Amino acid sequence: MKFKEKLKKEIKKQIKQDVFLRDTPSPEFGDYALFLKNPDKKIKSILIERTEVKGNYLNIFINKKKFIEETLKEINLDYGKSNLGKNKTIVIDFSAPNIAKPFSVGHLRSTVIGNSLHKLYSELGYKVIGVNHLGDWGTQFGKLIVAYKRWGNEKKLEEDPIKYLLSLYVKFHAETEKDKLLEDEARNEFRKLEKGDKESVRLWKKFKDLSLEEFENIYSLMKIKFDSYNGEAFYKDMLDDVINKIKQKTKTESSDGALIVNLKQYDMPPLIIKKSNESTSYHTRDIAAALYRLKNYKPERIIYVVGSEQKLHFRQLFKTLELMGEDSKKFVHVDFGLFRFPEGKMSTRKGRVVFLEDVLDKAITTIEKIITKKNPNIGNRKEVAQMVGIGAIIFGDLSNNRVNNINFDWDRMLSFEGETGPYIQYTHARIYSILKKSKLSAKIDYNKFNDEEFQLIKKMSEFPEVIKDSAIKYKPNLLCNYLIQLSQLFNTYYTKYEIKLSKERLYLASKIKQILSTGLNLLGIESPNAM
Repeated sequence: MKFKEKLKKEIKKQIKQDVFLRDTPSPEFGDYALFLKNPDKKIKSILIERTEVKGNYLNIFINKKKFIEETLKEINLDYGKSNLGKNKTIVIDFSAPNIAKPFSVGHLRSTVIGNSLHKLYSELGYKVIGVNHLGDWGTQFGKLIVAYKRWGNEKKLEEDPIKYLLSLYVKFHAETEKDKLLEDEARNEFRKLEKGDKESVRLWKKFKDLSLEEFENIYSLMKIKFDSYNGEAFYKDMLDDVINKIKQKTKTESSDGALIVNLKQYDMPPLIIKKSNESTSYHTRDIAAALYRLKNYKPERIIYVVGSEQKLHFRQLFKTLELMGEDSKKFVHVDFGLFRFPEGKMSTRKGRVVFLEDVLDKAITTIEKIITKKNPNIGNRKEVAQMVGIGAIIFGDLSNNRVNNINFDWDRMLSFEGETGPYIQYTHARIYSILKKSKLSAKIDYNKFNDEEFQLIKKMSEFPEVIKDSAIKYKPNLLCNYLIQLSQLFNTYYTKYEIKLSKERLYLASKIKQILSTGLNLLGIESPNAM
């Protein structure tokens, strides 16, 4: 990476114009192509071996020894880091499960995409604030309080909180088919909660504490941490001031007893600020959260990692914030598609939920069986199975273009072959095994690397740019694709050459291992040393 930047600077000094070096389609056309109005202009540099003119392009053949030496020396624990985001802050709002509801596979996408973006932006030098905007407030708590008061059992709640609360939630919706007044009762219970009724607050807090314990088990298993757990309830005491600000700065009006922001001229339905029964909406709480984050974190951007089905909500939210005088460019909705299962779309109300904990447990158990068969003498089998099983699920999500829906496929995700997480982890473990049995030398002859190794090192030099692209385009799948390609190139190379017989090849392998380890970490995946 530094080699290419140095080359661009040297060329710019000589031709007195901005330089954009394009990759060539084939080595016969050189390593980089430069478009010039006068391509016959002579360019000289110790970094260039020779140049050839092809039409308006100057094809550049770089000094291979210089490139190989500089690139391999650059690859260390900090390879890929940059100061692009120095003195800048980014807030990433991700995961955000609903309290008293299952942490389902549906929450996996926001959780792993957001976690990877957190790591990628941190690698670029940004101060990143990861926020878990918990769904811990709203009318669903009125429904749960009604259900618990009518049919609840404290012993069952303590035994398995989330699954028991789900059963109550499902029962409530089944009963509303027979008793329409239940919905009114639930709205009344939520109003009582908003006004601070002691019993309502006690039950809400109990549901929240039990839910958070279960969520933390999953986050701990996946090695995911947050800087803030400020959920919707955190902003409830700020809402009166926020509503007054909205009234002062936007065009609000009354509609069927509700307070709304009229967005008709922007081709959007109205944003409900306060419902006809005087309770607040999640739109209002999201506005309060945005204003709080702008004031307290002073971010360059606030990134919301939330499913595509919420596109309209975020268009309304960002437009309302803009009307309130905020810079709309500071807000980004990173949307994503759904997980699809053979049984169809998940529904909490109907009880059709695939629990993420069950998915992770199954992945770990399945991988442990595969590892036992492949490597029966492995010492830390359970630990490795956890790394690989969870890594497989994470990679199975992140390797897809995030805007696409994903068909959940166990066999593909958990395979040690093909474009999967375990394939990259296996490549890392394979290199570790080679290096463990050998001794790295400090004296490397950079003239000994052949053309095939040069092409492999060129791929390695792309890593910092891939990190940058993956972050600024909000697409961790670009990093996934790169790690697959690098692993494939190495494994092809490994079958062709006796790596352990050459100190130069061992050195090269150690650098590939470093890139794979860093890359997997940026996806939120661990790198086992044996599999």
